[in-house]
Parts: sequence; C-alpha cells; structure tokens
Amino acid sequence: MVLIIAGHWRTRTAGDRDSAVAAFRDMVARGRQQDGCIDMSISADTVDADRVNVIECWRDELALKAWRKVAKGPRISPKGVAVQLYHADDGESP
Repeated sequence: MVLIIAGHWRTRTAGDRDSAVAAFRDMVARGRQQDGCIDMSISADTVDADRVNVIECWRDELALKAWRKVAKGPRISPKGVAVQLYHADDGESP
C-alpha cells in the first residue's frame, strides 16, 4: 500500500519561509534517493508568503520507517502544522 504524506505548515514570519525551505534541500535530495521513495517535495507556496507545502509518497510502510531512521532533517519551529498520512491502494493518471 502506497503511503502519502501531504499538507503544509507555516513559518513564524513570512521572511523565514525561503530559508526554511532551503534548509530542507539536502534532506529532500537524500530522500528521493532512498529505496521506496516515489516522490518528495518541501516547497514554498505560490500564494501564501509564510506557507510551506509538504508531499511525500512512499512505496510502503517499511520504506517510510527506514527513511525516518536516517532522515535527520533540520530543526525548525513551524506553526500551524496541517500534515496528514494517507494510505492509497493504487494510483492512476489524473
């Protein structure tokens, strides 16, 4: 079963968003190389100056758990976190 982590969080100030996204660059690059990663992105929102969008897709729970053991992302203090884990049986073209 494919796992999807999707949502967003907000930085403390709008001026912090781009540096927060940049801080995740290495982690995202490593994550995309991890066995079982279908896709991963942490990116600046195009509308809200303090919003950071998050998307991760994983082949299965084992792959996600293995990633969590080595992810070691930057320490940040977001506000307004709205990120959820979803289970998908399969995918199809939109």
